[in-house]
Amino acid sequence: MPELPEVETVRRGLEPAIMGAKITRVLLRRKNLRKPFPKAMKKRLEGLKVISVARRAKYLLVGLTGDVAGDVVLIWHLGMSGQVRIYKKGEKVPRPEKHDHVQIDLSGGVSLVYTDPRRFGLMDLSVLSEIENHPLLKDIGPEPLGRDFTGRVLKERLGARKTEIKLAIMDQKVVAGVGNIYASEALFKAGISPRRQAGKVSLEKANALVREIKVILKRAIKAGGSTLKDHRTTDGGLGYFQHSFAMYDKEGEPCPGCDCNVGRTGGIKRIVQGGRATFYCPRAQR
Repeated sequence: MPELPEVETVRRGLEPAIMGAKITRVLLRRKNLRKPFPKAMKKRLEGLKVISVARRAKYLLVGLTGDVAGDVVLIWHLGMSGQVRIYKKGEKVPRPEKHDHVQIDLSGGVSLVYTDPRRFGLMDLSVLSEIENHPLLKDIGPEPLGRDFTGRVLKERLGARKTEIKLAIMDQKVVAGVGNIYASEALFKAGISPRRQAGKVSLEKANALVREIKVILKRAIKAGGSTLKDHRTTDGGLGYFQHSFAMYDKEGEPCPGCDCNVGRTGGIKRIVQGGRATFYCPRAQR
């Protein structure tokens, strides 16, 4: 699934390409993705002008103006396998393939094509004035790259939770957008076992974890995200942060900086938490 760095990479590709443009045509090649498209979505979007391209957690938020009911926000989640491709003026949009479900044409000759083989993505519409209370967004925690996300804030949000810390920081109500890959990486860098009970993480460790989450997310965004299977940038390229993983998908390898005998210890361990693979070093992470 695209995590925060992948979604932010898509946002940064979209913003300069569509800001200020008007939507001239919307093609919906099916009735639904994970859920049905909003009623009259095509009619509501056509003619509106893009005034902002933002992100909240793993959601893209495209602000639009020109609707008689007020400014509108297109809420867009890429799901497990969604990709957005931008075709600029002079570039021919290919004949649609099986999983090309949505095409949005804009003034200036720009077209967006949304491809989603698993159809776990979604699109919804909200009036701008009500966006913070939208059911998809209202319970999401603080943005991990924001100044208001600190070790103390994380410690308070963890409270006395008995769940494992890895699962806690993947809970969108605790902190927004930290997914499986980056949770494993940050916990290693902070020296915290993914199995540690969330409520028993000290303030010192919470500070370290917040620091590492910020560092890793920023590095991943700079690298265009991580492409393991489906993620592509808006020009069709690959992210390359996967080449910088310290732990993820490295079962049996020595962890960075470790001097233990891998033949004896087995190296990096793989466990399953919440149905997702976790990679960690029992010696370096406590």
